[in-house]
Amino acid sequence: MNTAVQIASDVQHGASSAVHELANAMTAIGERNEELHVFLHVDEEGATRAAHRVDAAVARGEHAGALAGVPIAIKDNMCQRGVPTTCASKILEGWRPPYNATVIDRLLAAGAVPVGKTNLDEFAMGSSTENSAFGPTRNPLDPSRVPGGSSGGSAAAVAANMTPLAIGSDTGGSIRQPAALCGLVGVKPTYGLVSRYGLIAFASSLDQIGPFAKTVTDAATLLEVLAGHDRMDSTSLPEPSPSLVAHVNDGVVGKRVGVVPELIEGADDDVVDAVQRALGALRDAGASVVELSIPELRLGLSAYYLIAPAEASSNLARFDGVRYGLRVDGVDVAAMNEATRTAGFGDEVKRRIMLGTYALSAGYYDAYYGQALKVRTQMINAFARAYRDVDFLVGATTPSVAFAFGEKTSNPLTMYLSDVFTIPSNLTGDAAISVPFGYGEAHLPIGVQLLGPGRSEALLFRAARVLEVADGRS
Repeated sequence: MNTAVQIASDVQHGASSAVHELANAMTAIGERNEELHVFLHVDEEGATRAAHRVDAAVARGEHAGALAGVPIAIKDNMCQRGVPTTCASKILEGWRPPYNATVIDRLLAAGAVPVGKTNLDEFAMGSSTENSAFGPTRNPLDPSRVPGGSSGGSAAAVAANMTPLAIGSDTGGSIRQPAALCGLVGVKPTYGLVSRYGLIAFASSLDQIGPFAKTVTDAATLLEVLAGHDRMDSTSLPEPSPSLVAHVNDGVVGKRVGVVPELIEGADDDVVDAVQRALGALRDAGASVVELSIPELRLGLSAYYLIAPAEASSNLARFDGVRYGLRVDGVDVAAMNEATRTAGFGDEVKRRIMLGTYALSAGYYDAYYGQALKVRTQMINAFARAYRDVDFLVGATTPSVAFAFGEKTSNPLTMYLSDVFTIPSNLTGDAAISVPFGYGEAHLPIGVQLLGPGRSEALLFRAARVLEVADGRS
């Protein structure tokens, strides 16, 4: 499959058509979707209409957009008008939103062709896509292993060559972690850079939408389309989309790279080796490497698993059987609420709602949620100090390569540890990218993580491009 940039160029210049590119995507989906369970809904009719609009614009001599005719997969927690949007939960099965998320409108305006909604851990709560109410997604590189989560379906769509691009959401690593396990570029943008309007919330102070792609340039192109101020999102940064693609090949000469032991601590040897080789590649490209420590990172997992469930318990209170989605009848409203939520939510969602409700309850708020917020502030301050000494940080994305189905499901804490290196950037609101670099066990890909301060995406893409070239992927 061609890159997204190449497809858009071919469509715009008449060497291909959006309808032809969509047909290729539909063929690829038909070949492997049953095996991998990537898509919960394939919107062939809507995609065909979008493709015809692009081709008509090209025929009129218009510029059809930066993503003209590029098929794209959408994580099924983003609203798309008239298209089933379930969050992989029984409680929203069959629900069709009456409006588009801002990111959907921006994709359509850029000429992209959304082909369907991808599988995920229910309400984005998980690290393996094993928590979907409709069954797990398999890793296209090794179907006996997980694709990561919660955006596992979006990652698998790109890794299986079903679509050249996909979007997911990242609350504690849910883009970067599956990107690493599927050998892709995955980006968690600065909080507020991409509108959350129409993203069905998990944890509102942590959620961010971002891209999956096979190349750094494709990811930068997609993020340029998604980013920019949106008056519909009160947390949206009041500035236009940054210029990213123009600077992808600017390199890292003179930049200071921080290596932090806490960002590789406990990782498998082959992952640690990949990080060390990545540092060597950046040094060879003209960067200097600075060793520093951020001990506050060790508190991130504990703080996250109080803050995120607390916000989830509030956000998911809206799913009560009254207004939309599943309703299980009861003798009165309270009984109906209880029966609906009991039947509609899966075990992991229930676990996090109960944990979050407990952390927010009278008598425990200060001891748990209040303490977690203090830790979050400490982490924000610690990263700010680090970024006075270095321009960006390098570490592991995940502790290991893709793991086998069922390997971590019996112990939730073991699963939670999959996100130990990605969670800090969500707590601080800063930018981070996972880029594939080398291979580990069973020749499965390893992701190296680049972390920078808020609004540092342009620099992180430059560093990611250096690693992409050094790894021989372009």
